[in-house]
Formats: sequence, C-alpha cells, structure tokens
Amino acid sequence: MPDPTLSKTIYTTPQQAEAAFYEAIERADLEAMMAVWAEDEEIICIHPGGARLAGYTAVREGWRQIFAGGRNLRFALAGQVYSQGMLLSVHSLHENITIIGEQRKPPPVVVTNVYIRGPLGWRMLVHHASPGPAGSDTQHEKPKTVH
Repeated sequence: MPDPTLSKTIYTTPQQAEAAFYEAIERADLEAMMAVWAEDEEIICIHPGGARLAGYTAVREGWRQIFAGGRNLRFALAGQVYSQGMLLSVHSLHENITIIGEQRKPPPVVVTNVYIRGPLGWRMLVHHASPGPAGSDTQHEKPKTVH
C-alpha cells in the first residue's frame, strides 16, 4: 500500500506531474517515482513489451526492477498532445530515449499517460508505453493541447 509520506508534493498541473515522472526515471529514484502515482489500487503501468501491472504494489515492483538494472536513461519528449479536463488529463507523446554509454539509439516509444486531479493535486493513473516505429523522426514535433 502507498506510503502517505510520499505524497507531500502537490503537482498543480499534470505537466508538473509528468516532468517529475521523467525526472524520477532519469535519476532511477523509486521513491520519487511512486510519489507521482495516485495512491490508488486502480493504477496501471505497461512498459514497452511488458505485462500489464495493476495496483500500487505491482507498479512499484515493476519500477524497482527497472531501476535495479542500473541503466542511465535520458528522455527527449516530442509530439505531445494534451487532452485536459477539470479532473482528468490524457497525454499522448513520443519518448526519444538515450541510453547513456551506448551508441545504439532505440526507436521512439509511443506513450499514453493519464493523470487524475485529487486533493493532493495531479497524479499519474496510467502509463502505457509501446515500441514505436523504427526510423521515425519525432524529435521536432511541437506540443499541442486539445480541450
């Protein structure tokens, strides 16, 4: 079950929560990662090519395993499309990932992030990442918001 001391940060926008999410990945910081997630057993996380992780415990374990790999990842986000309402925000984007120390550049990852607004601000409800098409140039797409 979630540790209530982790949720002291209040994200006033879903974009703040998203920035914290990617910062946590780049630092391989499990506690910071889980502070971004909603304190809800209904959270869902799907990593590229991975199984559907449902619930706080499963999502935490999935990130723990990724961070235990010791890989340094850097992200350039592109093609962001935000569909935001009062209580829910859906973000569709591409992750252009660089693995520090490797020459090979993986193809972009196609992502849907869903955020929910509650008493502690915006929190992640769903992260679904899938391998994107190889050879596509997504780094120059500009963000746009759809209401």
